[in-house]
Amino acid sequence: MSNEPQHEVTQILHAWSEGDHEAPARLMPFVYNELRRLARSYLHREGAAHTLQPTALVHEAYLRLVDQTRISWQNRAHFYGIAASMMRRVLVDHARARSAGKRGGAAIRLSTDDVQIPLEDRAADLVALDEALEELAKFDERKSKIVELRFFGGLTDEEIAEVLSISTRTVLRDWKTARLWLYRELAAN
Repeated sequence: MSNEPQHEVTQILHAWSEGDHEAPARLMPFVYNELRRLARSYLHREGAAHTLQPTALVHEAYLRLVDQTRISWQNRAHFYGIAASMMRRVLVDHARARSAGKRGGAAIRLSTDDVQIPLEDRAADLVALDEALEELAKFDERKSKIVELRFFGGLTDEEIAEVLSISTRTVLRDWKTARLWLYRELAAN
């Protein structure tokens, strides 16, 4: 997240929050490469069979971001956190569309870093993970957000700490707990 001029990005985000309709277009050149890196990182974990390309993921997520009218952008870290949420929504919607009518398939493993979660197929993996994250958010929204930012957004522990305004140690502790909870939740289904 450090490749673009931080001050300029923050100024554009503030202008966007204040209703400047040209701000999203001015912002794109500054954030595009980072958003594409995040998309590539996630899609790489999905495997070569994924039909969605990083550019398409970035564009779809960005279109959803531009539609946001009630966000008061705090800074670039906040922007990337919201972008990760949008990418998650795009990926889950894409997975649901791909798996509509499909059931079964060979067992594979979905990796969230060093945790291996056995599930049936990649589209179902993503949908199951999304549903588990929604369950987790019902009783611990911060842990759910940490998983989302790390897994879908590709953010580092330090970047997550910045987005959530918490310490890196808290991120690490919550990530460990969330990982275990997700493992149990997904393995039970």
